[in-house]
Amino acid sequence: MKPSQLAKLTLALGCFLASTCAASAEHRVKRANLPAAVEAALRRETANAEVRAISRETDERGTYYEAELTVSGRTKDLLIDTQGTVVEVEEQVSLDSLPSNVREAVKLQVRDGEIVGIETLTRGGKLVGYELQI
Repeated sequence: MKPSQLAKLTLALGCFLASTCAASAEHRVKRANLPAAVEAALRRETANAEVRAISRETDERGTYYEAELTVSGRTKDLLIDTQGTVVEVEEQVSLDSLPSNVREAVKLQVRDGEIVGIETLTRGGKLVGYELQI
């Protein structure tokens, strides 16, 4: 594993354990109150998924809508901008599904701890890291 990949993994782990890397205001939203572009993206992205909750988040970057989904028994969160673009996806995965170098780095980070959850983090359609819950 490259040092930059390990740094990303460590950063994601630290951010996850700290609960948040940046302060944001989050409010639950009813689907009927979504902007049309966000609703269209949600319809497009949620085939075979159960929508558990939707919230509106505002931070220094702007306003986004987060959809919390369940797909085939696993969690998946979508972050959608006001124009209807999916900007980030967090998707629950198993330890066994990770590339071997990432799996080994996770084991080194966790040591004797118990892994409660692992998610891939995708931005702009590109895998950028992993989030661990221990």
